[in-house]
Amino acid sequence: MQEQEAGLVLSSVLTKGIQDPEDVMPRARYRDLGLAIGRIPTGRYNAITDVDGVLVGHTTLVHDSPRIARTGVTVVVPREGDIWNDNAFCGCFSFNGNGEMTGIPWIEESGMLGSIIGITNTHQVGLVRDALVEYAIDNGYAKSWLLPVVAETYDGFLNDIDAFHVTKEHVFQAIASASGGTPAEGCVGGGTGMICHDFKGGIGTSSRLVETRSGRFTVGALVQANYGYGARADLRVDGVPVGMEIGPDVTPLPRSTRTGGSIIIIVATDAPLLPVQCRRLATRATVGLARAGGSGHNGSGDIFLAFSTGNHVTGADEPLAVRMLPLDHIDPLFDATAEAVEESIINALTSAETMTGLNGRTAHALPLDELERVVRKYRS
Repeated sequence: MQEQEAGLVLSSVLTKGIQDPEDVMPRARYRDLGLAIGRIPTGRYNAITDVDGVLVGHTTLVHDSPRIARTGVTVVVPREGDIWNDNAFCGCFSFNGNGEMTGIPWIEESGMLGSIIGITNTHQVGLVRDALVEYAIDNGYAKSWLLPVVAETYDGFLNDIDAFHVTKEHVFQAIASASGGTPAEGCVGGGTGMICHDFKGGIGTSSRLVETRSGRFTVGALVQANYGYGARADLRVDGVPVGMEIGPDVTPLPRSTRTGGSIIIIVATDAPLLPVQCRRLATRATVGLARAGGSGHNGSGDIFLAFSTGNHVTGADEPLAVRMLPLDHIDPLFDATAEAVEESIINALTSAETMTGLNGRTAHALPLDELERVVRKYRS
């Protein structure tokens, strides 16, 4: 395992102790198995980065000394980082509110996203938020006040969450590493220590290319998928009851009693949407979550944000002419959001590796050979 003194492990490095020697298939995205979800075509990278100007970066922390770290931070960077100056229309939706996403009151008031989006563990939302403020100030983006957006899910089963491993330097590193292309998924960034449907979870992403009567647009999603929103038996993959088929006798559960949880979903599009339309897109993330087996359990923080890069509305001194998709043209974007969110969750599961962490606890990866067998059985 390669580590720096700060405990930084680059997301592209497989760390000792994560890979389960019993896994006979290398981890892969769902479509790498020759399977697909939905009917709408994906973008080039099948990722949120297919939306022009959207970048993703991770800092991943995996070490055992001085305290157990299985955590990190993920950033979604709209407009190639110029989001601080060139705000985007935005909307949010809380399916179940046992979680945190900072900046929501101003988004609901103004309909504007004006920061990089950070995602981390529950106990470090404040640290990441403050780091984003410092980053904006140091890079000349701050004009008066800043209300960055930072969200969380709980990784305290595998990670010593009270050790506060994430530092502001880790946030800066995630921003510096942000890029286009296909982002790393699974046990990376904020998703490093997460568990999903009683399998190892984490970060996942997907996209769709949408044909509307107003033209072709891209919809992308990124999720940090964790416990709480659904149990093993709830997991469905493209309608197939995978969680019922791959029970504890095949892949052990991480524990007998589930606590904590949440899923954060970020949706991006280049379609010209107004804030109220962005919120409508955010609510449709619920459809994708439900298809994968989420019911919005009481202990889960299921909080969704959608933003549109289709207008430029910051810095004008006179009324602006903005564009919006006609209401009767928007349905394909709803369908695309549902498909992209569902596939993002499945990509988080298929990409994540078995991980052992705090107190020797283990979260096992979804076995890809069993997944493929079950899906093909139901499709035959």
